[in-house]
Amino acid sequence: MIRVLVCDSISEEAVKVLEEAGFEVDIKPGLPPNILVNLVGEYDVIIVRGSTKITSEIIDAGIKLKIIARAGSGLDNIAVNYAKEKGIKILNAPEGNANAVAELTIGLILALLRKIPQANIALKEGKWQRGLFKGLELEERTVGVIGLGNVGSLVARKLRCLGCRVMGFKRSNLHEVARQLGIIPAKDINHLLGVSDIITLHVPLTKETWHMIGEQEFNIMKNGVFLVNTSRGRVIDGKALLKAINEGKVAGAALDVFWHEPPREEWEWRLIKHPNVIAVPHIGSMTEEAERNVGLIIARKIIKALKSN
Repeated sequence: MIRVLVCDSISEEAVKVLEEAGFEVDIKPGLPPNILVNLVGEYDVIIVRGSTKITSEIIDAGIKLKIIARAGSGLDNIAVNYAKEKGIKILNAPEGNANAVAELTIGLILALLRKIPQANIALKEGKWQRGLFKGLELEERTVGVIGLGNVGSLVARKLRCLGCRVMGFKRSNLHEVARQLGIIPAKDINHLLGVSDIITLHVPLTKETWHMIGEQEFNIMKNGVFLVNTSRGRVIDGKALLKAINEGKVAGAALDVFWHEPPREEWEWRLIKHPNVIAVPHIGSMTEEAERNVGLIIARKIIKALKSN
């Protein structure tokens, strides 16, 4: 019998699909690494979301592992190359939570422009400070979308519906994707950085995207630009972002992802607590619909992969 270890929460429906396929499913969320490394050898499949890290040590201990599955998009919490060297298949479900992340992105953009969190906090503190919270309208602003995959494409479409001038950038096939989305293709990333009023990031964390936005890139941006990151924390040089906000180059930033999760560096907390920063604890995919979708998608992909062997 195929044994499946679920290390982070997935929907009950997804578990039922796996069990109906004849798999034995154990749900053990929040296992510390030292416990996981002792258990993983009993399983053929391991399912994670964003919390559990699958290191080379855990992979070595997983002597029966055939599949490591991420019920979500990014794979940066999995030692992917090492797993592939061991002949272990890697599966994920980036399509399952794309709308959840895209909707959060739009919400963060609106919250930044209209100063919604600041106004909410002030009123809850008993302060009626209506004059302090004059914001900006999103319509007709130029929004640069970096990355036009599952999430970035949805963000671009939603921004067009809100009346924005949307410019997009991706490393390959840009003009065709931009044509399909009805947006403006950037000449290059510097072109996008230089003309955008708002910049939103939707790229995976790779060697190429690590610190893709740093001091040099902030210098190219307009004064008073707004920045949103719901992709991965380390695609931005956080210290450079803090400097840009303190100097007024960046008028505001909204962050769902961080250098460390949870944050632990002093500069990370200074960034999070900055009055011009909206920070939420990596909740982009945390909707009931997304949890159901990624669970069902990854369950079906696991079944298909094992049946094809």
